[in-house]
Amino acid sequence: MRTGLSRVWAHLACDSRAVRRLFPDDALRRIEQAVADGERGHAAEIRIAIEASLPWHRVARGTLPRERALEVFSELRVWDTEANNGLLLYLLVADHAIEIVADRSAAAALGPAAMRQVCERLGEALRAGGPEQGLLDAIGALNGMLAEAFPLLSPEADSNELPNRPAIL
Repeated sequence: MRTGLSRVWAHLACDSRAVRRLFPDDALRRIEQAVADGERGHAAEIRIAIEASLPWHRVARGTLPRERALEVFSELRVWDTEANNGLLLYLLVADHAIEIVADRSAAAALGPAAMRQVCERLGEALRAGGPEQGLLDAIGALNGMLAEAFPLLSPEADSNELPNRPAIL
């Protein structure tokens, strides 16, 4: 990750248009559908958040992507699922950073190594110029792990507690 002035410049230069170039409306609809389809196979909740950049003063103060992901986890109320099994997949475009923040049950079930591997694969896809497919693959991998950890006992008992549409911040 860049540091100092180069990081501030990267954040100043990155705006919502960068996110829209990576994820146009059609891609966001397909990502939303992948989250919805996957959640039909498990009792957990996935939330996607994509942020172009941080305000320059936050970058200058040294706010790290992980810190921001934890804030977003709270702001989007991913922590507020009934079974404490919500999961946030956060992308900070200006830093080329990917973070997964999972609530207690999801974090214990998946483990840090598995979540780190999903982030690494998504990072490779982003660097290779395949943001949509990389994100769809990450969602598929997370859905697979969550289906093993939180099998859906009855479709009628499951409620969609979080929006499936990616949050563009």
